[in-house]
Amino acid sequence: MMTDLLVRPETFRNRIENFGYEYLSFETRKLAQGRRYEAETGGNELAIVVLGGVCSVQSSRGEWRRIGGRKSVFEGLPYTLYLPLKTSFTVMADSDCDLAFCYSRAEEEHPARLVTPDQVSIEIRGGGNATRQIHAMIPPEFPAHRLLVVEVFTPEGNWSSFPPHKHDVNNPPAEVDLEEIYYYRIERPEGFAIQKVYTADRRIDETLTVRDGELVLVPEGYHPVVAAHGYNVYYLNALAGSARSMASSDDPDYAWVRNAWREKDPRLPMVNR
Repeated sequence: MMTDLLVRPETFRNRIENFGYEYLSFETRKLAQGRRYEAETGGNELAIVVLGGVCSVQSSRGEWRRIGGRKSVFEGLPYTLYLPLKTSFTVMADSDCDLAFCYSRAEEEHPARLVTPDQVSIEIRGGGNATRQIHAMIPPEFPAHRLLVVEVFTPEGNWSSFPPHKHDVNNPPAEVDLEEIYYYRIERPEGFAIQKVYTADRRIDETLTVRDGELVLVPEGYHPVVAAHGYNVYYLNALAGSARSMASSDDPDYAWVRNAWREKDPRLPMVNR
């Protein structure tokens, strides 16, 4: 079992880290304008998420020019480039760029594809002070082997991933077994979020204070989040596991809250198309 669920950015900045997972690995890079980064996907499929800035990508599967555009994750919808296994690629920064690289081990080969903002679905989920905004870039219906990628915006003071849910049992269609990471950005970087990760038997029972640029591992268990008052919170959510599904089960102690929601938080959507 993983003992350190909160991961500092120096662990995965400018290097690929798998955190002990079977499938997922992750890396972030900030490239100054004019710089480039060359790599290969090897036995992984990859989603390059443009968190901020504009870049171009040349690869053995195709070329994409000037992708991106939002200044930060709080200022627009994402561009996401999916690359299959056995792909060499070069990222060139057309402006200063902030990039996330979400990898999953894969055996099936699927076509490379750029997901543009107009192709990203927007969902306002939950209710009351558990309302949040979800952007699906690599959803279950996307042609990939294992990788799933979404981003989530939680207004200050709100709860997210609530009621607490889990996906650590392979029992489709009710629930599937997925590894998961939450990579955080806080709109004002001195802020924080709180994330709890716990199992029903309390083998895992962690309450984590997460700051800008940090990452939380969810190998199993329930994993709710709350944004500190005054601080809007973003997390990039990558998942991979037993099936191309996000089916989950609620903690039965808290599932009742779904029936208590009467309206959505009017502050959402936080980010528009």
